[in-house]
Amino acid sequence: MMPEPSLVVTDAPASSRFELRAGDELVGWLDYRPAGPSVILAHTEIAEAHGRQGLGGLLVREAMARIARDGRTAIPTCPFAAAYITRHPELAEYVDPALRPRLTS
Repeated sequence: MMPEPSLVVTDAPASSRFELRAGDELVGWLDYRPAGPSVILAHTEIAEAHGRQGLGGLLVREAMARIARDGRTAIPTCPFAAAYITRHPELAEYVDPALRPRLTS
């Protein structure tokens, strides 16, 4: 039996997205747009064959960690990303301060 390929999230700035790969396979991505000191999280997509495995959440969490490491904050306009952040209030510190009350109330 072959081992499962490890999941890796990379930033693909030429495509303005974070990509989630399992080995060589692209299994999901999160489109983003720069917005001053923040990054707009515009759209999250997971390949249909990989749905319902928690990969969207993994992608959002890793993207937000990378954005924070760059000293920026996130503006989640993607409904999935916003809902994920609302369900995981520990991520609120990575959101643009003006938007935090909406995501944590």
